[in-house]
Amino acid sequence: MKFTKVILASLVLTASQLAISAPLISAKEAALPPAAGTLATRGISRGPAIKLASPEADTPVTAPFDFKINFEPRGDAKIDPNSVKVVYMKSPFVDLTPRLKNAISANGIDFAKADVPPGTHTIRVTVKDSEGRETNLVLNLVVNK
Repeated sequence: MKFTKVILASLVLTASQLAISAPLISAKEAALPPAAGTLATRGISRGPAIKLASPEADTPVTAPFDFKINFEPRGDAKIDPNSVKVVYMKSPFVDLTPRLKNAISANGIDFAKADVPPGTHTIRVTVKDSEGRETNLVLNLVVNK
């Protein structure tokens, strides 16, 4: 009887510690053709900085993974979390912002256990500060099978 209780308690504890992955990009979206044109961003800007914290850009990862981006305001400006836009660069563009809504803050994006199909995925992140200055970051996520 004690052994059964110990096993049951262990299973409940293990299950509660496991995070459920959440879809960031679907297989159907990944199958869309790439966006046409160049994906250039502006050079020097006084707008906020956008930095990919996890996973490392162009470094293969296995899904699910934590998708983290940091925003850094400049001067006395503040980040406007409502201005954040995340787009999967496919034709047509896929707006990922609604899926990330609860993970977006003035500090950045913290989306745990992102489920992404294998392949190279190009994403554009746009953010504005309280002075209306906008910055874009185009990044590649490389996901292994």
